[in-house]
Amino acid sequence: MAVGSGVLPDFPAINGIRLGVTEAGIKTSGRKDLVLIELQAGSTCAGVFTKNAFCAAPVTLSKRHLVASFVESDKSRENNSYLLINTGNANAGTGKQGMEDALASCQFTANHFSVAIDQVLPFSTGVIGEKLPINRIKEGLQGAADNLNTNHWLRAAEGILTTDTRPKGAAASVKYAGETILINGISKGAGMIKPNMATMLSFIGTDACLPQALISELASELSETSFNRITVDGDTSTNDSCMLFASGASKAPEIDVQHEDYPKFKTTLKRVFLELAQAIIRDAEGATKFVSVVVEQAKSIKEALDVAYTIAHSPLIKTALFASDPNWGRILAALGRAPVEELDLSKVEIFLGDVHIVNAGEKCAEYTEANGQAVMNCDEITIQIKLGRGEISETVWTSDLSHDYVKINAEYRT
Repeated sequence: MAVGSGVLPDFPAINGIRLGVTEAGIKTSGRKDLVLIELQAGSTCAGVFTKNAFCAAPVTLSKRHLVASFVESDKSRENNSYLLINTGNANAGTGKQGMEDALASCQFTANHFSVAIDQVLPFSTGVIGEKLPINRIKEGLQGAADNLNTNHWLRAAEGILTTDTRPKGAAASVKYAGETILINGISKGAGMIKPNMATMLSFIGTDACLPQALISELASELSETSFNRITVDGDTSTNDSCMLFASGASKAPEIDVQHEDYPKFKTTLKRVFLELAQAIIRDAEGATKFVSVVVEQAKSIKEALDVAYTIAHSPLIKTALFASDPNWGRILAALGRAPVEELDLSKVEIFLGDVHIVNAGEKCAEYTEANGQAVMNCDEITIQIKLGRGEISETVWTSDLSHDYVKINAEYRT
């Protein structure tokens, strides 16, 4: 199941970025499972990764190579760089052998293209705790390399999927100093989704000329308000990675925060991040609802997010959403156990869509079950909380909890 049409954009070709996809038979034969992304010399790149203590070997290595080739040296200025992505195997919880396999995948890719090993960033997603079938990846590399093309964004979106039911992507363009800048992005993820970051991979590319310091700043800031605001089940994965890279191949001058068009560029890039993050929730495992939890009038960002996540992670609320049951008492109870000090109930308001259900800590006099039911029957629902404590607002996006979620995860390895 999934919410919304899931129609993908027509991805424009972005000069300086080529993508190749092949079937390596990593877990299942007959499906795309190995993706190669080539960044031309002179590109910049930045990433945000999982904070799980058991982060996978490819995450550790990607972080190391990112610093070595893009942050602390000019290697990326002199030669092409490569992102190698496999599905079907997370290469997590695999100890020393996992790191050796991740290094080997980088080494044979580097040898193939005659670049330094740290100009290859590895990414893996799939089952945790199983050894990476390194020989299949090595044998599949040639097919991915032969397939490199600036037009293969859709194929790459299909090649990074695991339990997803559909590929996810976003595309945008923006004028900067009179020239057109293109932005494409793809993402994957459906379960084990919780900020810091989630079982997700996302790759966002642009032909803008972005200095390394700025691209690093943007990757961190924009992922925080998009990918780090989504949750399906509260589980933080071992392999999360969100990568932003820029080829500098457009005719526009280098992006400068002082330029009059910078706010427009940043807003457009932010929209791509947000579309990709929300696409994950729309395709969450077993999802039938896309839910926005909006918390307003909080004292701090932390307070707002604490409330939002308490509601978004409540199994009782999530199952009520699946049943389209306007059981607003579950929302009230979840809010009451959120870690908010000295909550003044007389100032609390709760809305379900545009229906006012709670005022001053009790059911609103105008509320009717029929109005609540009308909202819950929708595929897209907003739960709005007003705390009456401050001026901070935050939004978290989540899904319902269905029979299919349990079935998918119970049968994941079978």
